[in-house]
Amino acid sequence: MALTGVRRILVPVTLTALACSDASGPGETITSLPRPLTVAEQKLIAGSNAFAFDLLREINKAQRDSNVFVSPLSASMALGMTTNGAAGTTYDAMHNALRLGDASRGEVNEGYKSLIALLRGLDKSTDFRIANSIWYETTFPFNDAFLTESKSFFDAEVKALDFTNPSSLGTINSWVKTSTNEKIPTILDAIDPSEVMFLINAIYFKGTWQKQFDKSQTTQAPFFALDGSKASIPLMRQSVPLRVAHAASYTAIDLLYGNSAYAMTVVLPNQNVSINALTESLTGDSWKSLEESFSEHQSEFFFPRFQLTWKRLLNDDLRALGMGIAFDAADFTPMSPRGRDLIITKVIQKTFVDVNEEGTEAAAATSVGIGVTSAPAAIRVDRPFFFVIRERFSGTIMFMGKIVKLPA
Repeated sequence: MALTGVRRILVPVTLTALACSDASGPGETITSLPRPLTVAEQKLIAGSNAFAFDLLREINKAQRDSNVFVSPLSASMALGMTTNGAAGTTYDAMHNALRLGDASRGEVNEGYKSLIALLRGLDKSTDFRIANSIWYETTFPFNDAFLTESKSFFDAEVKALDFTNPSSLGTINSWVKTSTNEKIPTILDAIDPSEVMFLINAIYFKGTWQKQFDKSQTTQAPFFALDGSKASIPLMRQSVPLRVAHAASYTAIDLLYGNSAYAMTVVLPNQNVSINALTESLTGDSWKSLEESFSEHQSEFFFPRFQLTWKRLLNDDLRALGMGIAFDAADFTPMSPRGRDLIITKVIQKTFVDVNEEGTEAAAATSVGIGVTSAPAAIRVDRPFFFVIRERFSGTIMFMGKIVKLPA
């Protein structure tokens, strides 16, 4: 959006979800959450998962021939913290785009606060970290109530910096790098003279397969890409009892991490089903049905070893979900006394994932910018597939991806 006669103030709001647990080794298998989910948590998770698939659908429309690896939890937290600074129709649009339904502002905040506490340390054999922070220019006015809410409900570190000092860029990027265990080295390339705030959420996950793949069984094998090309890739193999679900259009496999709280769910479309059609058909409700349909089968399973990074500007995707007013004519008065001058300028997400014989390592960072204006047979995953990393018992989706092609 072109702005004339007005100084633009960019407030990149960066969120990286990092949940932290003490990876103290294997223990008893986890079969349920340590307590029932609160009503606020139930509403938040249902909304977050609905937002996850709606966001994925919009991203996939633009990246039908590309790999995708997005953290809807990081985006939801980044935008959720930002929504606390919105009012009126801006708040309504952001709340609706995040698919939060009839959850009140108080329920959303309490839901984030208690869910972060619940996920941290849930499975001590898995390293899952959630961290939030706010860095703001000392000379720009922000409301203390907004900053206090971020500390209270998002456990955010809040710090004023002199953005004219070159060291501020390094301070912010260093926090992101540390919070993602160095998997997202930087989130900002520079701080523009007009930028006055960064809200940052970071997520880091490292889980060991409950049933690890034997490295000696990994062999080079062809992967048949969406574009018809074929590449030789490392294909891992195991023959163990697997949690499998079958449907008319796919086979799903649930691979457990650590003590069973976290899982990677791999969804392989049937031979006559397009990976894009399958990806775009998924919803929060259909995913919940899938989660409830697993049963154990002895099967031979082949799965690629791979690593990838991903980055995307999410502006158009969020506009399509109904958040357009926040980019055009927003009201952020709960954030700042100058809040009617502020708009979201950019929402960027960076992610990383490494899947190997031992387990999975993944990280994400989401930056929101604000500116001023006035089964029985062998299952062989050797073609495009979709996957999700989730906490099984609450249903929280942390990462989701679509693989259409793997490098040789």
